[in-house]
Amino acid sequence: MRRTGKLDYIEMPASGESLGQVKAFYAKAFSWKFTDYGPAYSAFSEGLDGGFDGNPEGNDKPLPVLFSEDLEATLKTVEAAGGKIVKPIFSFPGGRRFHFVDPAGNELAMWSES
Repeated sequence: MRRTGKLDYIEMPASGESLGQVKAFYAKAFSWKFTDYGPAYSAFSEGLDGGFDGNPEGNDKPLPVLFSEDLEATLKTVEAAGGKIVKPIFSFPGGRRFHFVDPAGNELAMWSES
C-alpha cells in the first residue's frame, strides 16, 4: 500500500550505452524484466520498484523516490522541515513529482499519481 513518506521507487543512473549493458547485467544475474519508456528509460519491478535513467541530464547518483497522497501539502511539509526544493512540481509519464535535498545533501524525489 502506498503511503505518504514511504520509500516507493528508486532511480539509478545508466547513461548512454550503459543503459543496455546494465539491463543485460540485471537480466542475466537476477532474471530481472524491464519495461522501456522511450530510448533513455527502463523501469523494473523487483521487490522495490525502480528504473534506470539513461537521460544525459538525469541524476548521476541513485535517486530515492517517496510517494505522496497530496503532493502540494507534502512539498510544504518538506520545506517546513528544512528541505530545499531543487526541482518544483512537474509532470512526467505516470504522475507528478518534485525533487528536494535533505540537510545532509541527499537528493530525493516525492511523487504522486496524476
